[in-house]
Amino acid sequence: MICDDDIAILEMVEIIMEDTSFVVSTEVDSRKLVKRLHEENIELLLLDLWMPVLSGEDILKTIRTDPALNKLKVMVMSAGRDAQTVAMDAGANNFIAKPFDIEDLIEQLEHL
Repeated sequence: MICDDDIAILEMVEIIMEDTSFVVSTEVDSRKLVKRLHEENIELLLLDLWMPVLSGEDILKTIRTDPALNKLKVMVMSAGRDAQTVAMDAGANNFIAKPFDIEDLIEQLEHL
């Protein structure tokens, strides 16, 4: 699952992932993400950190306190300053800075 409020990033990452073994679904509305995570069999989440209304940090904290979701692998992506520290402190398994190298992104996701 990829969650980002930027539709262009969602579409770009989805296109990149078509050439991998990952099955991808996307969500642009961070308010709907946790519900979808409960409804779908998601093994890995690529999550934008800075989104309006409900931030990636807030979502990640919710995931880490939810017994049904707390084992979910989450990689946070962001271009923000201090974003890696914020993401890791909130419980991310990994972090990648935007803009990212496509091969690096795939390699890190495969590692998770």
